[in-house]
Amino acid sequence: MAPVPCAICKTSRALIIRPKNHQKLCKACFIAIFEAEIHHTITTTALFSPGDRIAIGASGGKDSTVLASVLKTLNERYNYGLELFLLSIDEGIKGYRDDSLETVKRNAQQYDMPLKIVGYDELYGWTMDQVVETIGKKGNCTYCGVFRRQALDRGAKMLGIKHVVTGHNADDVAETILMNLLRGDLPRLARSTSIVTGDSTSDVRRSKPLKYAYEKEIVLYAHHKKLDYFSTECLYSPEAFRGSARTLIKSLERVRPSTILDVVRSGEDMAKLVPAEVTGLSQCKSQKVSLSSADGEEDGSAGCGSNGRSSGGEMADMERKLQDDEAASGREIEITTVSSTNGQQHARVAGKSRKEVGRKLTRQTLGTCKQCGYMSSQDICKACMLLEGLNKNRPKMEIEVDVEDEESSTLRRKIEGLALAAG
Repeated sequence: MAPVPCAICKTSRALIIRPKNHQKLCKACFIAIFEAEIHHTITTTALFSPGDRIAIGASGGKDSTVLASVLKTLNERYNYGLELFLLSIDEGIKGYRDDSLETVKRNAQQYDMPLKIVGYDELYGWTMDQVVETIGKKGNCTYCGVFRRQALDRGAKMLGIKHVVTGHNADDVAETILMNLLRGDLPRLARSTSIVTGDSTSDVRRSKPLKYAYEKEIVLYAHHKKLDYFSTECLYSPEAFRGSARTLIKSLERVRPSTILDVVRSGEDMAKLVPAEVTGLSQCKSQKVSLSSADGEEDGSAGCGSNGRSSGGEMADMERKLQDDEAASGREIEITTVSSTNGQQHARVAGKSRKEVGRKLTRQTLGTCKQCGYMSSQDICKACMLLEGLNKNRPKMEIEVDVEDEESSTLRRKIEGLALAAG
C-alpha cells in the first residue's frame, strides 16, 4: 500500500491521525496547526496584553511543559511582548512531586525562564503526605485542590504578577463540567467553563490557553517536539471523584471523537443560563469564540459561550419557554380529594396558588478572608476552614502504646484524652 500523503501539504507522508477529527497529517503540519490553534485561542479571547508578566503554573507534567514551550514559541514568533515566569507548587508528596520538580528545574534552564517554587509546608504548615496520613485517601484531592489554587495566587503575588496561566486542557474542562453537572452545581459549572477567572480588577487572574486542546494531541506535540516532561500519575489521585468522570469521558470519546469539545460547548451554553451576579462573573467576553469543530467549521461571531455551530438562539428560545412555563405555574390551582366524616369523597380546591419550589442560588461577592487575608467569597476562605479541621486533629504528642489487649486500648484512650485537655 502506498504511503498516505498529509492532508495539508499533500507532499509529506502522513504520520499522525488527529484525535480531534481523525485528519491525517505529517509531523510538521501537525505541529504548525497545533500552535496555530493555541495562537487563535489567545488572540480571539484577548488573553494577554503587551508587557504582561505571566506566571506559568508548572508541574513538570505534559500539559504545563507543552504550555511553557508553546507560549515561548508564540511569544517570540508573534511578538506578544510577554515576560514569562515558571511558578511551581510543591505539595509535599514524596516519590512524586520531588521527582517532578527536577523536571521543572530542567525546563527553567531549557526555556530560559525564572523559576519560583512555593511549598504547602511553607504556606500552611502541612504537606499532602501529612494531610493524607491524617484524613486518609478519600477526599484528599479536595484539600489539595483548594490549597493549590491559593498557593498559585500567593506565589504569583510573591513575584508581583497578576496573571497565572495553567495547563488545563479540553479533557480537564469536560471532566469538570461533567462533575459539576452531576453535583448540580450550576454556579461553579458556569465559572469553570470560562477561559479566564477574574478580570483586570482582580488581584490575580487565571486563564487556560489550552482549553480547546485535546490531551492526546498535547501528548503527540510533546513527543514530536521531544519535550522533557514527567509522566508519573499522582499517588493519591486514583481515589478522586474526577477519575470517574474521566473514565466516562474517555469511554464516550472512543465512540464519538468530538465528545470532549461537545461537552465543553454544552457547558458554555449552560453557563449562559446562570445569572452573572450568582457566578460572580460578568458576561464573559473572553468566551466569544470556540475553535473549529471536527468538520473544520469556524465561527468567530457567535458571541459569548458560542459552540461554533449556531448563534445561540436555540438556548435563548428555551430560556424564554422556561420563563413562560414558570409564569403559567403561578396561575395554577391544586385540587385534592379528601374523605368526609361520612365516608364520602369530595373535591377541595386549595385557596393558595402553587408555590414554585426550587433551590435558591446564592450570590457570590468576592472579598477577603478574615483570617489569612486571601481573596474569598466567604468570611473565612476554604483553605482556612480545611486547615482548622486539620489542626484540630493534629496529635499534640507522639506516644507509642501497645494496643494488643483491651487494657492497653483503654489506657491509650485515657492518655489521648489527657493530651487533648492539655492542648
